[in-house]
Amino acid sequence: MNLNATLFAQFVVFIVLAIFTAKVVWPPLVKVLDERAKKIQEGLTAADRSKQEMIAVQKHVQSELAKAREEGQKRVQEAETRAQQIADDIKQDAENEAAEIIAQAKAQAELQIKQAREQLRAEVASLAVKGAEQILKREIDAKAHADLLNKLSAEL
Repeated sequence: MNLNATLFAQFVVFIVLAIFTAKVVWPPLVKVLDERAKKIQEGLTAADRSKQEMIAVQKHVQSELAKAREEGQKRVQEAETRAQQIADDIKQDAENEAAEIIAQAKAQAELQIKQAREQLRAEVASLAVKGAEQILKREIDAKAHADLLNKLSAEL
């Protein structure tokens, strides 16, 4: 065997193997690698798109939370205002009721004072008549007696 022939045969086998690999084996491998690269690129694109959507959703959530906070604060403020208004109304009603009770008490006191005065006048008139009867030891006629009582009542 000759070294040149062996080297030549190995070269021919290598060339045949290289052509066979380039024609038969290499295209499916490249196709699979291209498909894999395409899937990876699509996955990265989808991940970027998802990331952008997530950022947009987070911004939306933040704005909704801010709106909810504002609305909550507004409702709390409205409730506080309403509570203050109710408290003021209750206070005003209590003051009105107290004034009414005081007015009634004053009117009742005035009425009692007036009744006491009238009663006192009647008693004083009665005592004056009794005293006058005892001093005079005689009886006054009814008409004169009524006139005298009216006169004494008017003076008191």
